[in-house]
Amino acid sequence: MLIKSILQKRKNSILWILIIIPYLLLIPATVWYYHTLNSIENSSFIVINKADLTLTLYNYKGEVLQKSKIAIGKKPGNKSAKSDYKTPEGIFNIVDVEDASKWSHDFKDDSLGAIPGAYGPYFIRLNVPGQKGIGIHGTHDNNSLGTRASEGCIRMNNNELLQLVKNVTTASVVVITPGAEDVAANMQNDSASKVKQQKTRHCSGF
Repeated sequence: MLIKSILQKRKNSILWILIIIPYLLLIPATVWYYHTLNSIENSSFIVINKADLTLTLYNYKGEVLQKSKIAIGKKPGNKSAKSDYKTPEGIFNIVDVEDASKWSHDFKDDSLGAIPGAYGPYFIRLNVPGQKGIGIHGTHDNNSLGTRASEGCIRMNNNELLQLVKNVTTASVVVITPGAEDVAANMQNDSASKVKQQKTRHCSGF
């Protein structure tokens, strides 16, 4: 009788374990689900329009969170070389958001020397193939916003940059689209490149 009672208790214990295990497994699954959902809801992407010189921040639903006037590279077209004064076009990831409050920069087209605070409070570094110094940053010269005035980076108002960095992470994507002026410059560059290739082939005997 005692053995039968012990066996019954063990049977009941096993039964309870089998009932509880699926619910225990739901705990990490639930944590993962809400973490993923939170990541999606906090995701954002940036569209930089070289045609109207604006930066627009969207959330995962495509709703506009912020729209700012910007300055881009002085020369039209897609960036192809270092120091060509062009802003790259395409889809880029954010490498890092760096504190630039103590940075300075010496602009080559003036005689002012190194200017403290030239990058504003932050530098949002972009992963641009073949380039290391392209990013979104603040400016010491708000009068340059709405123009093609930079050496290739994207400038914006410092206060609006502070607002932007609150809503972006290294998971955010940056899309830079060309304007008509950029498309024309890219076509001209492509034509010049093809002519150069043809001349090279002639000289090589092909």
